[in-house]
Amino acid sequence: MENVSIKKIKERRELLEIMGRERALGRCIVFTNGCFDLIHVGHIKLLETARRLGDCLIVALNTDASIRRIKGDERPVLDESQRGHILGSFQAVDYVTFFDEDTPEALISEIRPDVLVKGGDYQMDGVAGRQIVWDAGGKVVLCPTVCHRSTSSILNEILQRFTE
Repeated sequence: MENVSIKKIKERRELLEIMGRERALGRCIVFTNGCFDLIHVGHIKLLETARRLGDCLIVALNTDASIRRIKGDERPVLDESQRGHILGSFQAVDYVTFFDEDTPEALISEIRPDVLVKGGDYQMDGVAGRQIVWDAGGKVVLCPTVCHRSTSSILNEILQRFTE
């Protein structure tokens, strides 16, 4: 049996070639990004919503080094290989790629998605790459958050429960 999740993981160059073909077919390309460290219901809802907004969903994952710069040395909990496999296993996700920068703006500039999706925990002015998408005629969508869940809140809850 083939490993579908691994086949969805693409290097940047290969992904750009694929997006050229997708765009030539007139398909609507949707892009979201993040750490996706410990998958929770908020992640699932975001991915499901994002997938419904177009024909092809790309998920860009922060590399481990990028996450450590942003969130500290204790993160990520799961390394990028594991996170990539997990995201690639979801039916809603067409492609997974990685970015090492602190924001995905360069990748967004290269991919030029029709729709950029972020969670509702973001304010529009804090969405990296929004202007790039708007300038190209695309749209930016903020998905409502679910139960205010985040990986950080889950980790804090675990620590509280097991250190009491």
